[in-house]
Amino acid sequence: MKRIVAIVLGVLAIAVIVVGSSALFTVHQTQQALVLQFGEPKRAIKDPGLKVKIPFIQDVQFYEKRTLPLDPPRQQVILIDQKRMDVDTFGRFRIEDPLRFFQTVGNETGARSRLSAIINSALRRVLGNVSLPQILSDERQGLIDQIRGEVNVEANRLGIEIVEVRIRRADYPEETSQAIFNRMRSEREREASEFRAEGEELSQQIRSDADRQQTVILAAAERQAQELRGEGDSQAIRIYAEAFGKDPDFFAFYRSMEAYRTALSGSDTTMVLSPDSDFFEFFNSLQGITGRSDTDRSPADE
Repeated sequence: MKRIVAIVLGVLAIAVIVVGSSALFTVHQTQQALVLQFGEPKRAIKDPGLKVKIPFIQDVQFYEKRTLPLDPPRQQVILIDQKRMDVDTFGRFRIEDPLRFFQTVGNETGARSRLSAIINSALRRVLGNVSLPQILSDERQGLIDQIRGEVNVEANRLGIEIVEVRIRRADYPEETSQAIFNRMRSEREREASEFRAEGEELSQQIRSDADRQQTVILAAAERQAQELRGEGDSQAIRIYAEAFGKDPDFFAFYRSMEAYRTALSGSDTTMVLSPDSDFFEFFNSLQGITGRSDTDRSPADE
């Protein structure tokens, strides 16, 4: 009898444990819960702690209470000046009303999909009325606040609060960027050609000026050389004349020696002359004295 009672008590204890574990659940401080009965929401729980539900009939759906990230796909926007921009945004959101959240989007995946569409729509509306300089200026923060305000209006209907929306990057599309790059390169090549042309023109001017200065300097030097050469020749003639006037015999001897050096300098020189020619008049005297007097000297000797 005692054994049967023990078995019954054991079974009751197990049943109590099973029923208790099914009826009790814990909500973490970073979570919030929604109690469902046959798929229908019954109540939302935001406070953490140990909670009770009807066992085997009610289920619990947990949602994050913390801020969640949102990374919408890149969106192409046409600005008011008809320029196309690829805008990359990011945001953060928080589930404020679990019941409405469950009724509208169901889970975080559905929420991210809906919010991405809402953000991209607000992005096109707001940025479609501004120009690129406004996006890059101090007005950017005001535009972001306007986008966040419009998104929050739609997000509140989903039980969501948008904490932040930011524009990560705003770039031209690839084809537009390539066209801008080609235009910039053409402009730089044009400027480089202009600089080269200006440099070539300046180089020609410098060369022309240098050539002109060279011609002037060479002409002046040649003129000075001619003057000096003329002065030298004049002095030489004067010196020769004075020397000839002072000692005609020495002058004749000097002239003959110069003639000998010039005529006999080559190794293959051949001369056919008479031994008693006037050219050899100084060869017959070791003292360099000719046998002719001044009166016998012909005008050609002088």
